[in-house]
Amino acid sequence: MNKQSQWLLIFMGLAIIVLALVTFTNLLGVGPLVNKLNLGLDIEGGVAIVFEGEQKNMSDEEFAVAIEQTKNVLGRRIDAFGLTEPNITKQGTGRIRIELPGAKDVDDALAQVGKTAVLSFYQVDNGSFVTDGSPFDALTFPGKLLFQGDKLETAGVGVDQGSPVVTLKLSKDASDIFSGASQEIVSNYDGAQGQIAIILDDLVISSPLVSSYLDSKDLIIKGRFTSDEVIMLSSLIRGGALPLDLEEVQTTFINATLGRTALEQSIKAGIFGLIAVFLIMLVRYRYAGLLASMALLLYGALLFIVMILFNATLTLPGIAGLVLSVGMAVDANVIIFERLREEMSIGKSLGGAIKASFSKAMTTIMDSNMTTLLAAVILYNFGEGPIKGFAVTLMIGITLSLFTAVVVTRILINLSSRVPMLQKPVLYAVKGVHNEHR
Repeated sequence: MNKQSQWLLIFMGLAIIVLALVTFTNLLGVGPLVNKLNLGLDIEGGVAIVFEGEQKNMSDEEFAVAIEQTKNVLGRRIDAFGLTEPNITKQGTGRIRIELPGAKDVDDALAQVGKTAVLSFYQVDNGSFVTDGSPFDALTFPGKLLFQGDKLETAGVGVDQGSPVVTLKLSKDASDIFSGASQEIVSNYDGAQGQIAIILDDLVISSPLVSSYLDSKDLIIKGRFTSDEVIMLSSLIRGGALPLDLEEVQTTFINATLGRTALEQSIKAGIFGLIAVFLIMLVRYRYAGLLASMALLLYGALLFIVMILFNATLTLPGIAGLVLSVGMAVDANVIIFERLREEMSIGKSLGGAIKASFSKAMTTIMDSNMTTLLAAVILYNFGEGPIKGFAVTLMIGITLSLFTAVVVTRILINLSSRVPMLQKPVLYAVKGVHNEHR
């Protein structure tokens, strides 16, 4: 049993070191995993846009619902474009703030995100003719509305005769309407060609001629499109039309230099801080301090791995949350080891002292951590933007610090108690032993 415990202890120590190396360095040719972490606007740089919705004739209740729907559509649209981990928040009652980390072009971001993107299909009147690129006005347009983009099932990108096109799949209702319109055009025009106009917001983007009956759920939009324009158009259609007209009230381009500098300084400070903590723990608690340092190393690796798995975004306020959670992890170990020294100093064996110290320290540790965790949950639910970033990292950090301090440290020290050469009180900074208990 002693040999098994000894080898298991060595294995766990090596596993923690390897995991930390893979997470933070490229030493083993696998990592660093930390490079896969999503970085927030304040670190990565990018574009921040504030839109204000136009209430028009809506009641306050209707406007509030429309703002929420608009926020959801913007989220779907950004997902369709594949933009990096956006942050979309409401400001007050009528404004929406969008942060796009990594975006380089303000105009491009506005074109992708802020476009109303109402796609409409019109049957052009007999005797009228429209051209691609012509402006659209619903009051004067020579034709009748067939259906809009909400009748589409999906949109994609394709190629037709070597040119990029937008592919559409119609719902059954839209397909029936479209088939009926094509049949009407063919019968009314006596062999001549009629038109279906496809309009995006206030512009005719395609005006195909119809000379035969069309009965299909699959359509393509052809025009003088580039590949980028086709991708943008299909993404806008998939994201859906905005329920509100939006006015851009503020656009900010944030340079990554300041954020990167702050991140690099934070990393350096964190490394020096952890080294200082490791040294203090080693001097103060000796072998127990080494175990605490191993648990803290595991905590750091797991923290970033969990953030990557949950697609969490690291911001500068989030770094503050990480620092606070590291402090909580160290604090838990200090409480446990001080209790351990007290129990061993009155003559208890290492096994008995471990059991007593964890039992007595648990209430204090849980109280402090649960209080902080509750505060983080409240901040997350009621905060916006940077406050949420701080709360997320704090919640993840506290949960993991409890795991490493209470579970991992206990496993390591329990294994140590089964190895005779690791049972000496001096290894746990116990100077004098009073044989009151055994």
